[in-house]
Amino acid sequence: MRKHFIDNLRWLDVLLLIPYHAAQAWNVWGEPNYIFFEGNKFISSIIVFLSPYFMPLLFLLAGISTKYALNKRTYKQYIAERAKHLLLPLLFGTLAFMPIMTYIGDRVNYKYSGSFLSHYVIFFTKYTDLIGADGGFSFGQFWFLLYLFVISLIAVGIISIQKKFITKSKNDISFLLVCLLGIPLPLLSEMLSVGGKSLAEYTYIFLVGYYVFSNDDVVDRIERYRYITVFIGLISSVLNVYLFIWSNKEYTVLNTIAKNISEWFMILALIGIGKKHLDCSGEISSNMSKRSFPFFSFHFIWIVFFQYLLSDAFNNTFMLYIVPILLAYIFTFICCEICIRVPLLSFLMGTKYISKNHDLS
Repeated sequence: MRKHFIDNLRWLDVLLLIPYHAAQAWNVWGEPNYIFFEGNKFISSIIVFLSPYFMPLLFLLAGISTKYALNKRTYKQYIAERAKHLLLPLLFGTLAFMPIMTYIGDRVNYKYSGSFLSHYVIFFTKYTDLIGADGGFSFGQFWFLLYLFVISLIAVGIISIQKKFITKSKNDISFLLVCLLGIPLPLLSEMLSVGGKSLAEYTYIFLVGYYVFSNDDVVDRIERYRYITVFIGLISSVLNVYLFIWSNKEYTVLNTIAKNISEWFMILALIGIGKKHLDCSGEISSNMSKRSFPFFSFHFIWIVFFQYLLSDAFNNTFMLYIVPILLAYIFTFICCEICIRVPLLSFLMGTKYISKNHDLS
């Protein structure tokens, strides 16, 4: 049976990308961004509250989904499917969307005055920090697709080797051991890391999803203890925000501990809540699941575009944050509807084409 809570958690998580990425324009720690207005602690707190767990959750869900996918597909079929759904939108998004975003970044941050076509050449010849805020080459949000494809290949290698030597693996573990699975995260967070995104950490989370969280008994235990994980997750997340944003003193070690506890226990909390309240299907769930992938690809360019367009229209910080978010949601969903109904676009974006007749049915 399909685990609907996985689909629902995924699209709900993806929806958070718009307020998260919009808030980057006010970060107080000096991280480069395509648009930067001024440091704002309140808006920066949104980023710090969400950042420990909302992307790791997507890798964990991908690991769980891989377990079910490999029950129905060969390794070759799985890899071919991953290439179609991950590499194609990675290539298309990098070629079509990222030059526009880095062009805006170069104009805002470095007063670039040349044409967009001239800057298109700069995009492919300027390699700096891969963030793109200086106009240089960047994968932008599509780093997730690149990581997920590489991790999928690594996982297939590990799984195939494991099955040769261990034919029956016991992954029905206690809730306490599930909690302890978060211990390696701080050790892995700096390994194979590019721009603060650790390939080692995300590979580990993906494999934990595959080997542990795909077990129904384990997920049932996590659901049973969801109030405990929610409490620990929220307390550690709030503490992480306070120590990183609001404290006037440096508590580096305590901050790191709070961040890593937040990462793991918020993942457990969301899995538990999802299993309890989101393991259902319906029209909204079905439609959002079909649109979550193109939503991921389209969302960031609209945030940057509207922040750039409206940067002089509002003196009020709240309005400058909220209005581009609302417009980004509207135009992203419009793009999603176009994408899933145009065969070429749906192919390039790695999503399923939905014909008019199919949609009406």
